[in-house]
Amino acid sequence: MASSASDGASHEDEIHLWREGDWWIATDVETGVTSQGPTRTAALKNLDDAVTLHRDGSGRAPTDEELRGLEIEPAENTTGESEPPDVLE
Repeated sequence: MASSASDGASHEDEIHLWREGDWWIATDVETGVTSQGPTRTAALKNLDDAVTLHRDGSGRAPTDEELRGLEIEPAENTTGESEPPDVLE
């Protein structure tokens, strides 16, 4: 049985997982960290990695080689905005 935030329950181990198009999206409720993957398993593993980095503060930008390993071309990996979106401020 799921508990609601209004009952004072802890959300320490709560994860929200849903599908958007071809991607699975996973959010860790406690930290607010979100990740994605082409499968449920990949999304959850990516979330686990991201939460670990968030908690230990060792997060760093990926290298060009790491991006290419994820089939992301570094030269094309831009936000197109010079300012972060409001939600990140």
